[in-house]
Formats: sequence, structure tokens, C-alpha cells
Amino acid sequence: MSSLTSALPPAQGTGARLARWGLYLILALFAAYYLLPLLLMIATSFKSPEEIRTGSLLSLPRELSLDAWSYAWNRACIGADCRGMAPYFLNSVAIVVPSVVLSTLFGALNGYALTKWRFRGANIVFAMILFGSFLPSQVILLPMARTLGVLGLAGSTGGLVLVHVVYGLAFTTLFFRNYYVSIPDDLVKAATIDGAGFFQIFTKIMLPLSLPILVVTIIWQFTQIWNDFLFGASFAAGGAQPVTVALNNLVNTTTGVKQYNVDMAAAMIAGLPTLVVYVLAGKYFIRGLTAGSVKG
Repeated sequence: MSSLTSALPPAQGTGARLARWGLYLILALFAAYYLLPLLLMIATSFKSPEEIRTGSLLSLPRELSLDAWSYAWNRACIGADCRGMAPYFLNSVAIVVPSVVLSTLFGALNGYALTKWRFRGANIVFAMILFGSFLPSQVILLPMARTLGVLGLAGSTGGLVLVHVVYGLAFTTLFFRNYYVSIPDDLVKAATIDGAGFFQIFTKIMLPLSLPILVVTIIWQFTQIWNDFLFGASFAAGGAQPVTVALNNLVNTTTGVKQYNVDMAAAMIAGLPTLVVYVLAGKYFIRGLTAGSVKG
């Protein structure tokens, strides 16, 4: 960029620099627009109730206090349950981990079968699975509720795991199918000639080559499942509810003076896992998305 700018006439070089700085300014404004609510939440969560009432919304806390975080985690009342966010946070972990593992594994198997073991009607099957990724979540509420009732999983953590696995299978299959299309078929043919079977090829060849799309799928599924509210509110009951439902109930529970610092601390607790995942693995997410974009 610098060599190109130096090769331009002075007027054009100045115009290019101004355009570049104008672009940086616009990006900075967008970043500030999206980050300001997060910064206000963090600042408010470290303030005392007195400082919130007497100070400015945009001011930083005069003294950092973890009381709101401790109260939100251990003692906040969520309806009639005053055990804080901790048990519901653990519920979300118990829901997310098996849901992500199972939906990713089944999606990889589907993508592998649809691309490397072509069978009669494979394109029709893929079209039907792809159609499932366009279905709004509200459409499946009634049939899924009926299914969970028949299986005896209504209102349980296991029922929510089943819901997220089934609903996420369309997306994970799409991810892996588009990625596996770019892997040469000769690898599978050579392994077949050497006597490798369906699952041997999948575990010894396809999975080791799938690291980029595995990262994408895990981040996608983790984010969607952790942030889900609709399925959690519809299919979980009582102590099986995820952290997002608990956060909603906490904010809507009124006992005396409203504790905005506790609400903000609870919101940060609920959103922290996805924030950490994107900060640590965001670049791998972008790389994985572009890894399978050459073919398919």
C-alpha cells in the first residue's frame, strides 16, 4: 500500500490517504457503537447501588466491587429459587457439551456419506436436510413438544439436548458436506482398495482432515445452543432451565429496590462463555469458513 501510494501523484496520494483514514474512522465509530453497551454493562456490574443512583451512567466505578457478581452467582433470587445463577449455568454446560458433540459428530457422518459414499437419492436427501436449516425454530415447537412427551423427556435436560441435536443437524451437515466436497475422492478410493471400511475411512482419513470445519461447527453450535432462549423456555422446567431463561427470570423478579448492578453482573455471567470463545477462536472461525469455499 505504501509503495502504491508513493507511486501516485501527490494529489492522488493525499486522496488515498484521506479515504483510508475516513474508512478507519467509520470502522472505529461502528466498533464504539457496538462496544459501548458492553462497556456500560461491565462498569455497572462493578458499581454499588448507591453509586448507580447518584452517579452518571457513563462514569467508571469509583471503587471496584465484586459484591454484585458474588450475589448474582450465589444468592440472587430467580423466581422463588434464591441459589443464584450457578446451578443454571451448570445446566447450560450440561446441555451444550453433549449437544455440540453429538450434532457435530452426526453432521460429519452425514457430510461424509453424502459426498464420498454417494447413494441413490443422495441429492434429494441433502435437499431435504438443507430445507431444515431454513425452518424457523417456532415451527417445530408443537411437534417437538409432542415428541418429547411421548419419549418421556419433557421438561428435562436430556430433552433439551435432543432438541438442539435435531435442530442443529441441518446446519452441521451443510458445513461438513460443503467442506468434504473439496477433499479428493481418490483418497477414499485408495483406502477402499486397501481394505478400509466406512468408519475406518471416516476416523482415519476424513476426521484428521476436518480440523478447520470442526472448529467452525463447534463455535457455531456452541454459540447457538448457549444463547438459546426459546427452546429453553419451552421445553425445560424448574431446575433444568438453562442460564438464559434464568437471566430473564432474574431480571423480571422484583423484590424491593431494583439491583441494576446484579442484573448486569448476571448478564455478563450468562454471556461470558460465548464472548471468550469468539475472542480466543474467532480467527479460526473465519479460516474454517473459507477453507471449504473452493469447491461445492
